Amino acid sequence: MRLAKRVRPMLGVAFGSKAYVLAVLKDVEDEVHRSATLRFKFPWFDEQVLAEERLAARMRLTSEEKASIDVAAGVLRASVLADPLRFMGGGGSPPSPVDCRVLAHGYVRECIVATDDLSMHKLASEFDIRVWHGYELLKALLNAKAVDTALVKEIYDALEANGDLPASWRAARNIKFSKIFGGAKK
Repeated sequence: MRLAKRVRPMLGVAFGSKAYVLAVLKDVEDEVHRSATLRFKFPWFDEQVLAEERLAARMRLTSEEKASIDVAAGVLRASVLADPLRFMGGGGSPPSPVDCRVLAHGYVRECIVATDDLSMHKLASEFDIRVWHGYELLKALLNAKAVDTALVKEIYDALEANGDLPASWRAARNIKFSKIFGGAKK
């Protein structure tokens, strides 16, 4: 979501040597529509061009994949509910049912889930589901020349100005993007 407004076109376009393709899951779209907080945070989400881009790049699932995702999401959710306190260190919250469905997509489709939600990262690590932070996706886009250094700097500046720069992005700024922001201070 942090990149969706600035990296265009972003969805359905293969990039990099591994031909990554980005998609926003219907579950995530529905969550944004249900949540007043997310609608406030991302007021541009339903702009016509973005909605059309999401629809055109929607992931198509077979009935078998849908059933497998339902089962995997159930297993992930049961794991969360068995010990939700393990996700609450540092003020975090346990992965939601939608978070579990998103990770279930990653598990079933063997694809990478991009999220900055640290509780999702923790749950994913327990089930060997590949997850990237948003800055890792941005780095992959930069390496593939899908974005340039000016856009990376613009994205960081905008996130910082909006008070939406996660700690993981701050920590990665001078390491992953040292050519843009300078190396880590010693």
